[in-house]
Amino acid sequence: MALSARNQLQGTVRSVKLGTIMAEVVVDVGGNEIVSAVTRGSAERLGLSEGSAVTVVIKATDVML
Repeated sequence: MALSARNQLQGTVRSVKLGTIMAEVVVDVGGNEIVSAVTRGSAERLGLSEGSAVTVVIKATDVML
């Protein structure tokens, strides 16, 4: 899938914690940790699990430091 977003980082899923509604996904990107909150349904549809290769796409208006 082609995306115009410039903030794309390749990484590996370190952990996935499934909640009732949401999931917390921790991704290792070059030794740095990025934590994302996604819906549980999305995590399941994407088949996210420890060791999965993923592309992190960051929407600049939604970054929290």
